[in-house]
Amino acid sequence: MAKLIERVWEGNPGYGLSRRDRRSCRYEAYLPDPIGELQISLDGDVAADVAEAEAAIASLNLSANALIDTETLARLLLRAEAVASSKIEGLEVGPRRLLREAAAREMGEEGADVTAAEVLGNIDAMLFAIDGMREGGEITPALIYGAHALLLRGTRLEEHGGKIRTQQNWIGGSDYNPCSAVFIPPPWERVERLIEDLCAFCNRDDLPTVAQAALAHSQFETIHPFIDGNGRTGRTLIHLVLRRRGLSPHVLPPISLVLATWAKDYVAGLVGTRYLGAPTSKAAHEGINGWVGRFAAACKRAVGDATAFERRARDIQVQWRSRLGTVRANSAADLLIKVLPGAPLVTVNSASSLISRSYRATNDAVTRLTEAAILSQVNVGRRNRAFEAREVIDAFAALERQLASPDGDTLASPPSRAVPHRRK
Repeated sequence: MAKLIERVWEGNPGYGLSRRDRRSCRYEAYLPDPIGELQISLDGDVAADVAEAEAAIASLNLSANALIDTETLARLLLRAEAVASSKIEGLEVGPRRLLREAAAREMGEEGADVTAAEVLGNIDAMLFAIDGMREGGEITPALIYGAHALLLRGTRLEEHGGKIRTQQNWIGGSDYNPCSAVFIPPPWERVERLIEDLCAFCNRDDLPTVAQAALAHSQFETIHPFIDGNGRTGRTLIHLVLRRRGLSPHVLPPISLVLATWAKDYVAGLVGTRYLGAPTSKAAHEGINGWVGRFAAACKRAVGDATAFERRARDIQVQWRSRLGTVRANSAADLLIKVLPGAPLVTVNSASSLISRSYRATNDAVTRLTEAAILSQVNVGRRNRAFEAREVIDAFAALERQLASPDGDTLASPPSRAVPHRRK
């Protein structure tokens, strides 16, 4: 049974803190039910929403293979997902800024943009986790810890990467004690066993996939196993479940972009799963169904907007080919047009690697695309030369604006969070 565990916090009598920050108190940490063998009962309307969400995700993975190839779309949407997951944690960075930081890193320069570097760490963590997961594979604590280690690599908290916490943490209130916290996760000594139980839940095959992903995420956020990076790691877990179950083998729907827009509903949904008492209680049933239904709706919205973006990317590619005229199949120029939507800022070296063509052939293709105003030369780092596909970056920014609007259009309803500006 889910319950509260009373503990005592011994205050810090040190100088320089307010009375509020140095006080002692009794606090209650929440201990959730194990979910490894949890039996889930979904209401009819929630089950229907889950079925529709699963059909939408499956369709996205089957149909996203026209002019913009599946690998390219997958790369771009994974970046969108990692950026959005970081936004939820307050890490704001625009697409151009992020791409230039990534390019500088590829060139061996130490980037000066700390925020962009943290978001790139989130992309690394997602890639590590997703690339290591195949249909029918096993989600393990080691996989989760490995993703978290990459997330914190190069940050001030790097020493804590991949290590479960050994102290009490909390959400809200004072930074120095849990006395006025909004939520207090389980005591640290319970975390390892709870993570093992969570992985057992993730490796089940008898649950609707979207419901399983939703509840795996909510349980992870409730456990809050790390000092920092719990939200981003927990949203990576969503995609691990979707990939393990074979629902999204290629393309990840940018669910975090929608959750970032629906921030209040997102938090309310997670809170609703933190019931007290038996998992068969009315509170447990309503909390689980409320969250799963909300999560399924976010999945459907993410797929709809991702599909619209794919159509826009196809249109851009058609326009590029029209500007270039005759393009020989499988030439360097042809291959560049195919991969640029997923890598809209390249150097000649990185482009050569992407399309598996020689430096000379790639350089000639980059020159041709630059002359056709498909690519524009930019400076990255100190004196490094790179090239960006501005139309794709603008389309990516438009996707962020679209997903940030509750109604799907920032001209009709203002964005609910910070978004990239429109290029004038």
